[in-house]
Amino acid sequence: MKMRLILASVLIPLGIIIAAVPENTTKAYKLTAEELLVEAQEGAQFMSTDEIADALVQKDPSFRLIDVRAQDEYEKFHLPNAINIPLTDILSDEWADYLDQDVKMNIFYSNGNLKSNEAWMITRQLGFENNYVMQGGLNYWAETIMNPTAPASTSPDDEIAKYDFRKGASMALGGGSAVISNAKASTTVKPKIKKRKKKKKVAGGC
Repeated sequence: MKMRLILASVLIPLGIIIAAVPENTTKAYKLTAEELLVEAQEGAQFMSTDEIADALVQKDPSFRLIDVRAQDEYEKFHLPNAINIPLTDILSDEWADYLDQDVKMNIFYSNGNLKSNEAWMITRQLGFENNYVMQGGLNYWAETIMNPTAPASTSPDDEIAKYDFRKGASMALGGGSAVISNAKASTTVKPKIKKRKKKKKVAGGC
């Protein structure tokens, strides 16, 4: 019974997102809805806010942030160097060269996960590679990177190191004033960044 509840809590939100993806009447899909659902369940599209903060601080030229919110929201606030491709324009030929390429790692973000996941699903269904989603969106970015919560002094070293990294990133990216919690961490401390697995070839593509 418990397993059925867990599966339902995962599958129902994914089904709602897939159902919310705008209908594409002009471009041929490369993945079926079932194949897309399998990829979405694996969560391989997500990148953590720590990974993205590290890339921004390092000025990694292989990253490209794409804000999929409306233009007025983007103009009020956006992450450094992000470009704006509103979700409503994601199928426009104007942006095809940005989304269907193998040079940059595109990271979609919005306020939460919903719109950026829709953007990822549309591009994946078209067979585009190298598009990802910032997990938790700007809301989680503000919570974890711009205003991280200090751990208890008795917390494990990796938790303290992660907090110090986030405070350092916050300072570098224009967030609040930083106070390094651990005097031992006088040098920049980074959390372990999970290496991205190479995507599996999906049957049925061309």
